[in-house]
Amino acid sequence: MRLTVVGCSGSYPGPDSSASCYLLEHEVGERTWRILLELGNGALGQLHRYIDPLTVDAVLFSHLHADHCLDLCGYYVMRRYHPTGAQPRIPVWGPPGTADRLALAYDLPPDPGMHEEFDFRVYDGPFEIGPFAITPVPVDHPVDAFGLRVSAGGRTVGYTGDTGPGDGLDALAADVDLLLAEASFRSQDTNPPHLHLTGTDCGDAAARAGSRRLVLTHIPPWFDKQTALDEAGAVYDGPLELAVPGAVYEV
Repeated sequence: MRLTVVGCSGSYPGPDSSASCYLLEHEVGERTWRILLELGNGALGQLHRYIDPLTVDAVLFSHLHADHCLDLCGYYVMRRYHPTGAQPRIPVWGPPGTADRLALAYDLPPDPGMHEEFDFRVYDGPFEIGPFAITPVPVDHPVDAFGLRVSAGGRTVGYTGDTGPGDGLDALAADVDLLLAEASFRSQDTNPPHLHLTGTDCGDAAARAGSRRLVLTHIPPWFDKQTALDEAGAVYDGPLELAVPGAVYEV
C-alpha cells in the first residue's frame, strides 16, 4: 500500500500546502486501486500532480468541515462536465448529511444534488473498496467525525481525522504500520477540549498503542511545525516525521 500526501495544512490551505487530502494506492495484478482520504479546499488542483483525478475509485471524508471536504464541489464539476464525457459514479463515504451538505456548498438542490456523479454512503461499520478493508472509528470532535483504519496487502494505516484524545484515537493507533495523526494544538497552550490533538497526544497514543511509524499532519499555518515534532518525539521513540506535500510512504 502506498500513501501520498496531497495536502496537509490544518484548518485552511497554507502557503506551502492545500488542506487535507491523502491518496492511498494498492496494486492488484495490473490494476491500481486508488482512494482519497479527504478532499479539502485547494486539494483537487494539487492532486493532478500525482494522478489523473478521474482514476480515483472512492472518496472518504472524516467529517464535513471545509478543510476536509470542500473540493468535492470542483470534483463534481470535473466528473460531470469533463470533455471526455460524464464519468461513472463513484462512492463517496462520510457521516450523515454528506450529500446534502455538499449540494448546498455548490448551490444545488438536494435532489438530484451530486447524486448523479457520486454514490453517497454513510458510515455504519466496516466495508471494502477493492483490496482496501476500511473500518470507520467515531472520534471526539464537535461534529459527527470518524477516523479510519485502512488495510491492504497485510498492512494497516490509521488516520485520525480531527479528534481530541480518547478511546477513538487509541483504537485508530492500535498496532498500525503507520499512524497519520493530526497535531493542530500545542501542549504549551490552554486548548479547548474535544477538538484536536497536540504533538504530545499523538506521540503518547502511538507509543501506548504500538504504532510502528508516526506521521504528523494538519498543523495550522500559524504554528511552527517543529513544535509538534519535538513534542511527539519526547514521548515516542519510533520513526517520526512531519507530513509534507508530495511525501510518499510505502506501507
